[in-house]
Amino acid sequence: MAQELKGLTKRAENYSQWYNDLIVKADLAEQSSVRGCMVIKPYGYALWEKMQHQLDAMFKETGAENAYFPLLIPKSFFSREAEHVEGFAKECAVVTHYRLRADKEKGGLEVDPSARLEEELIVRPTSETIIWNTYRGWIHSWRDLPLMCNQWCNVMRWEMRTRPFLRTSEFLWQEGHTAHATREEAEEEARRMLGVYANFAEQWMAMPVIQGVKSETERFAGALDTYTIEAMMQDGKALQSGTSHFLGQNFAKAFDVTFLNKENKPEYVWATSWGVSTRLIGALIMTHSDDNGLVLPPKLAPIQVVIIPISKGADQLKELDAYIAPIIEGLKKRNISVKYDNADNKRPGFKFANYELKGVPVRLAFGGRDMENSTVELMRRDTLEKETMPIEGIDNHIEKLLDEIQSNIYKKALAARDARIYECENYDEFKERIKDGGFFLCPWDGTAETEARIKEETQATIRCVPFDSNQSAGVDMVSGKPSVCRAIMARAY
Repeated sequence: MAQELKGLTKRAENYSQWYNDLIVKADLAEQSSVRGCMVIKPYGYALWEKMQHQLDAMFKETGAENAYFPLLIPKSFFSREAEHVEGFAKECAVVTHYRLRADKEKGGLEVDPSARLEEELIVRPTSETIIWNTYRGWIHSWRDLPLMCNQWCNVMRWEMRTRPFLRTSEFLWQEGHTAHATREEAEEEARRMLGVYANFAEQWMAMPVIQGVKSETERFAGALDTYTIEAMMQDGKALQSGTSHFLGQNFAKAFDVTFLNKENKPEYVWATSWGVSTRLIGALIMTHSDDNGLVLPPKLAPIQVVIIPISKGADQLKELDAYIAPIIEGLKKRNISVKYDNADNKRPGFKFANYELKGVPVRLAFGGRDMENSTVELMRRDTLEKETMPIEGIDNHIEKLLDEIQSNIYKKALAARDARIYECENYDEFKERIKDGGFFLCPWDGTAETEARIKEETQATIRCVPFDSNQSAGVDMVSGKPSVCRAIMARAY
């Protein structure tokens, strides 16, 4: 194993450290000089770009269009929606001045006190306020609805405890904001977008998710309902992987966004917002990867196939280059991303370990004997199985194999998750078993008091009330009161 892999902590020893090690060693990201922020390296950003490309196409199929709104938001905008500002107040970064000046006594620069802003500006933690202030000028009648915008951008939430991709002060995301003529249309849109996220998670990330609605305590600040997809990581913890919010008319009333209906009477519009972020990269890592490194679903892998020649000198390398060239061309014609690594700066063994660490789904290796026998060695990253195969028809085989790998890692993740979903109606049992992780489907009386007690005593939270859960009557395991539903409870990132 290459030297770079020796420092990769095993999951069973320290899952958190394994995650941090893997991000650095697989060249996904690194800590920056700005507290709580990260540098996303080219390989990590290539992964985000593939996610972004597919999600963007899915959003546009629903009728959403991309736009861009300012990074800086007047502080007064946040004051208009009380619940919203309360939810984000502690995380806001505030711009107070617009100029620096030289400090002649101490040297360097200082804030120019004469350049204080008349109104302080918030670095966007989310864009509902500035977007709804803008929508007031765009929406006048029912003919202007629905209005469906999405933006790809960065946001800042001043986090005290950070972890790359999962929780950073600055992160990349998309946020959709839609306006509708009726409550029914807005609720339908919020549910539909959650379905888009669930489809992406399962079909592209190969990550099974549970769809449901958040409790009142856990919902987005300013929303009437928050819908979520919850995924289980290999350590049994939950990760909220995407949310969609039914905002009702709260923001329309706060920013006076009305329209004339078909009866020529004014009404407030109905709203949704929805978003996913670079947290999805963290979810991808923790759902599939192993002690050897990343395991990436082929649909999102920046490199789907890597090809490594094993040569004895420059002359033979030229022969090997010519031998494999038709295969590279055939793979590219099938829209398969392929990297041919014939650089002589690293030994083949190092390259094997490096691409295994980076999660490339398929590796081909070949040398002089393979050229004589018209064969190639193939290794699939999900199982680490190797086989020697005829070179003829290998591009067709790889195309089918990539689909098989995509399906296989989804089935593996689904089986692992389902094996750790438990029904539980005894609180003492719950308190003991939650330490080992998993999703617990428990009867809940629907009260914030019960929810708060569970969180305080077990560090678990109500992740969601699943859409497809059995809502049969029962008894809350904490309060002893009649339950109103069964909820998924888990410890979470």
